[in-house]
This record gives sequence, C-alpha cells and structure tokens, in this order.
Amino acid sequence: MSSDSSVSPSVSCRVFGLILALVGLVMAVPGVYLIVLGGSWYYTLAGIGLLIAGLGYVRGAVWGFVAFALVFVATCIWAVWEAGFNVWPLVPRLVAPMVLAIPAVQFAPGLAQGNGHRLANVTTAALLAGVAAMFWGMFTPQAVIRNDWDRVEGLTPAPDSIEAGYNWAHYGRTPRGTRYAPFDQITASNVDKLEVAWTYQHGDPPSGTGQDQNTPLYVDGLVYQCSPNNIVSALEGTTGTLVWRFDPQARSPVWQRCRGVTYYVPTPPAGEGAPQRDECETRIVLTTVDARLIQIDARTGDPCKDFGVDGAVDLKRNMGEVPDGFYFPTSAPTVMDDRIIIGGWVWDGMAVDEPSGVVRAFDGRTGDLLWAWDLGNPETSALPPQADTYTRNTPNVWSTPSFDAALGLVYLPTGNAQPDFYGSARPDAAHGFSSSIVALDVETGKPRWSFQTVYRDVWDYDVPSQPILFDLPDGAGGDIPALIQLTKRGQTFVLDRRDGTPLHDIEERDVPIFGPEAEFLSPTQPYPVGGIPGIGTDPLTEASMWGATPLDQLYCRIAFRRSAYEGDFTPMSTQGTLIWPGYFGGMNWGSATVDEVRGLMVVNDARIVHRVTLVPRDEVEGSAGAHDGLAPQLGAPFAAYRANFLSPLGVPCQQPPFGTLTAVDLTTNAVVWQVPIGTVEETGPLGLRTGLRMPVGMPAVGGPVSTAGGLVFYAGTQDYYLRAFETETGREVWRAPLPVGSQATPMSYVGQDGRQYIVVAVGGLNDVQGRGDFVIAFALPGE
Repeated sequence: MSSDSSVSPSVSCRVFGLILALVGLVMAVPGVYLIVLGGSWYYTLAGIGLLIAGLGYVRGAVWGFVAFALVFVATCIWAVWEAGFNVWPLVPRLVAPMVLAIPAVQFAPGLAQGNGHRLANVTTAALLAGVAAMFWGMFTPQAVIRNDWDRVEGLTPAPDSIEAGYNWAHYGRTPRGTRYAPFDQITASNVDKLEVAWTYQHGDPPSGTGQDQNTPLYVDGLVYQCSPNNIVSALEGTTGTLVWRFDPQARSPVWQRCRGVTYYVPTPPAGEGAPQRDECETRIVLTTVDARLIQIDARTGDPCKDFGVDGAVDLKRNMGEVPDGFYFPTSAPTVMDDRIIIGGWVWDGMAVDEPSGVVRAFDGRTGDLLWAWDLGNPETSALPPQADTYTRNTPNVWSTPSFDAALGLVYLPTGNAQPDFYGSARPDAAHGFSSSIVALDVETGKPRWSFQTVYRDVWDYDVPSQPILFDLPDGAGGDIPALIQLTKRGQTFVLDRRDGTPLHDIEERDVPIFGPEAEFLSPTQPYPVGGIPGIGTDPLTEASMWGATPLDQLYCRIAFRRSAYEGDFTPMSTQGTLIWPGYFGGMNWGSATVDEVRGLMVVNDARIVHRVTLVPRDEVEGSAGAHDGLAPQLGAPFAAYRANFLSPLGVPCQQPPFGTLTAVDLTTNAVVWQVPIGTVEETGPLGLRTGLRMPVGMPAVGGPVSTAGGLVFYAGTQDYYLRAFETETGREVWRAPLPVGSQATPMSYVGQDGRQYIVVAVGGLNDVQGRGDFVIAFALPGE
C-alpha cells in the first residue's frame, strides 16, 4: 500500500486523530512563544508533527502513523538527551507520549489495510511494559545518595547532654540545640514494635493561618506542651494524663502558633533573711500571640504573682504603635542566667513602619527589664531614649537562639528588616545585622561579634533556624567550639562560636544588580566553600522545569522564560523574579539534629520556587496575605505579589524531589546519605488526594531528632506519618500512621517507668486536609 493511500477509518480512529491534532495545536502554538522567549524548539516541532499525525488518522492514511512514530522516537531521544535516565524528569516527557502511542499503534494496522497486527500487539506490549516500568520507578525512591562512610571514633556526647539525664528540658533538648537524645532503648532491630503509648487532645486545633508547631518539654515526670493559642498543658509522662491546664486567653488575627515553652528554675535568693517560698520554685515561661511574657508554676499551672504584674509582662511596652497581629514571639523564650531573652515575629511585608526588632532581657524572677539590644540606638542599655519607642523597622529575631553559658554568649539568628522585598526604604540601622548570627554578651546585651549571611537582603532570607553548638575536632587532639548555622539559602555556615571566625573559607561572589533597587543591592554575596556543601542549591534551568504532563511542563517553561532569574540572588523586579531556594527554604525553623556520638548532622529541606513581582503602588489591589498573595509594603513605592511557582495543575514547576532528608559528616563535611522524604498519598494535582505512596520527596517542615539508638525520627512530611530512619544509612525502618499531618519536631525522653518515649504534636497541615489537636507518644510495649 502506498504511503499516500487511505482507508475509511473507524469513528474511534477519527476521534483519536482529532485528539492528536488538538494536542499538537496546544503544543505548537505556545511552543512558538517559547521559541520567541529563547526556549526549546521541541514543543513546536513535536506539536506540528502531532498535528500532521492527527490529520493522517482522521483521513485513514498510513502516513499519519509514520508521522506519529517519528515524533515518538524523536521525543524519546530528546527526553534522554535533556533529562538523562532519571525517572521523575522523564515522567512529563515520556509517560503521556507512551500512553498516546498505545492507541496510535493499535489503529495502525487499520490504516495499513489490516497488515501488521502481530507487530502492533508486540509493540503495544512493549509500551505497556514501559509505562509499567515508569510507574514502578515512581513508586521507588529516586535521586537517593548513599556514600561510603568511615565513622570517627572517640566522639562523645556534650557534657550538658549527659547532665540533662532522662529529660528534654529545652526546645533543642539542651541550649546547644542538637536535638540529640542519648537514649538507646529503641533501635533499628526493635523499632517495628513501637506502639502508641498515650494520646492527649488539648482542645485548641489550629485554623486559618494558625499552625501547631510545638515541641513539648519533659522534666522530672511531666510533659509540658503548648497549643497554637498558647494554652499550656502539663501531662503525666507515662500515661498522658492531664495534670493541669493554663489558658492565657490569648488571641491574634493571624499566625497563631507556639513552637515551645521554657522550663526555668530561678536561682535561690542569697543572704540571710532572704524570703523562702514554696510557690513557683520551678516555672514554665511562655509568650503569647497577643505579645505577653508569662510565668506559671511548673507544678500547678498557677500564675507566678511575683513576676511582672500578676505573672505577666506586656511585651508591647515601649514598642510604639502595634496593630493586632503585627508583633509577638512565636518561638520558645530563652532563659540564661536568670535572664529571659525575648525577640519577636513581625508580620512580614506589611509596611515600612513596623514594630521594632529589639531583643530584650527580663529578670527571670521579677520581670524587670535588664537590657535591650536596639539596633537604632546602640548605646541604649534598657529603656529607649526620649522618644520612648525602640527603633522601628529593624531586623527581628523570630527564631530560637542558642547559648553557651561558659562563654557568656547568646547566639541570635536575625531576620531581614521590613519590607521584605524592597530595601531602599529601610533605616540605615537595618543593614549591618540583618540576616545574621549575632553573639550578645548575656550580661550587657552588647554584641561581641556578628556574621552576616546575606547582604542587603531583599529575598526574605531570614536566618530561620536555631544555631547548633557542636565541638569539632581540630586535628591536633583538641576541639574547636563551633556554631553551625543553616540558612534558607540551603547554605551552611560554620563559625568559631568564640569570635565568629569562619571555620571554612567564605567566597565573595559577584551577583546580578538590576531593577528598581540596583543602587541599593550589594554587588557580592558570601558563599561558604570547602565546608558543608549546599543542599538543594543546583541552579534552575529551563530543562529542570517540570509538570505532570507535557502541557503543564510547557507552561512552566514559558513561565520560567518570562521570569527574571539569574541565580539565587536575582533582584526583585516588576517582571517577576524567581527566588530559589525559596523564602520557605532551603532549611527553615525546624533546624537539624546532630548525633553527637556519630558526628552526623541530619537535616530536612524544602525545595519550593517562589515568584515575587513588584507592583507600583498605584496598581495595587487585594488584601494582605500571611506568606503568600499581596505584601502591601506600605510606605514603599512598590508592593509585592508572592506565589509558589506552580503549573496549572498545582504541582511545582521544578522537578522533584521537593524535599529531602540529608546526613552530613561534620568531621569531613561529606554528604553521607540523602533520601527524598514524603509521598503524595495525601495530596496531588489540583490539591486532590491521590492515595498513592509515591516517594516524590515533598516540602518538609519541622525538624528531626536523633537518638543514641542509631535512629532519626521525623514527622513533618506532607503525608500523615511519623518515620524512623537509620542514622548511618538513611534507610527508613519504621513508620506509624498519624490522624492528620504534623508540622512539629518530635522529642524523646525516658519516663519514670523506664521506657523511652517518642512524642510528637500532630495538628494538621491545612484546613482542607484536616486539623487536629493531638499529642501522641510512642514507646516499646511495657511489661
């Protein structure tokens, strides 16, 4: 039969031809636009080929199949050339063409007057096997890294890790923030026997912009837990039975959360005649979403009347105008040497004139103000000068500090000043300490040293995580007291915590300068080199754009080409700038855990591209969002629209993984393993639940905890599980279903019954997926 001859096609063959032609059109026409933008020619050429093939099937001509076969073969070659043999990048490039190829092959014998049925069946079987292989790959973890690892012998837990005993008395278990529990009762060989030991419901599930991100404490038999609206519960550690409950009646219009409370034992009064008391010998220190600092008796939950006014201090004092929801602490207070050190969260992106980022220290016994670190008034010792207001719009400290009592230093991770995405309107005082680690003298509140991770930050690259204090071998038989600082950039800075000297080289790299703030931006930015490698920091390219199908991948490619992107410090623009890593991280407030005996740091990261567009003030419409949508930036010439960089199907525009768990050897700085973390079981395209345990690796929140039993526990995935991983290999050895998702970091303690417990707060991920008010404890079966 000649190639231009035809037969009378069936109705189904014609319908298939029309579908092919339609697919060809919706690829070819936008594909031309992609070419104009400087992008790939594939979509236009393939679209024209499919259009020709579709017309051939409609007419019943064998050349329709020939055209399709040429497009299919060319697509396979192009896909492997552009993406290699990695499964997830191949999914939008090959799965849909393979599915289309099955009817194309089955209709082919009809176009060839009945010839080739056997070949068509064999080819169909091969295509079905290929589709099955792709789906098998989608259900198998991809991009897994496992390297040889030689354990360094002789590492021992820090003294305060041992002194903490069976307790978890600080947000990071100790002031060092390592989240390491030196308990070895639960191991890889028995973790599968873990069971729910108790469950407590606190009655305050999050809603709206609220989240349950609490890491409970455990001290001498009691678990202390706080809810999004700062309701504190004390629970019996072996049964979860409620001992007392304290409700501060705190409310905020946005961002309700309580990441932790603090356990505090005041230094006893000295000297003869000093008052003795039974009340409040041990205390719980908390802050509230309406900006109060409160102390309650750790044994009874009653307010400590000798602190502040009836147990509370107003944190809005001397702050000037503070609209509801614009300022309050979200992280656990820091208590060091009878000083309560408090920073605060400021509602991002709202205005040029926002509350101060001042950090204050209050007397832990009385609530009296001891000192204030006010960036605009460096000589201020406590109260502000005559204006009675601390310098407004300075960088804040919303995350959790760490401290070294021996050095007398508290280490602050600072944010960037407001507004987030426009810097020229900020005060001069905002520049030197934004997005930094600052070491303050705990006695005076004066800086001893500081290190800036981003200059002139207009990317919302706050330093988000608690600094980790870990002593590194110096190679000569001694140790260097180090500070490890994770960043949203995916970069990790390692400093000598005595003086802030970098322990690895810092390279100043040129970065682009353009847009409305070209004169404001720094021409260079600091990059750590020779130390811990960046995690999730490979630059974006058009080829790394993704989507569930070729069509939404095409959309993402066009959107990428239409956006400003010249690396991870691309300036903000009216064109729309891609921020990668995004302002959710990289690494965020969940921080990392360090196995102090193995010398391994394990950290989760999120990989979300954000697109931020500056909008001239006279074109602004809409209401402010918490971390997406409109950032009004009142007082600046531009507002900003913030959005996740997603395809029309609601999936990320960059290829997976979207979140990983990574282990780094702190003695060699080598990545030991990396695994994608989380499945699409509870989410999917258009936000719909798929029910599929595809280990794509989803954006991860919260943080991990490591134990002496050689396990890392983690719960902050987009599916509803608490998981355990082998610390040395990254192998998942256990998972337990949770009633809803969790955003919290787990913790561990040994109860008074001698059992090791793993406890996690489970409050849900968002209102659509369901919220909860659970605190769940797991343990091995009792006798």
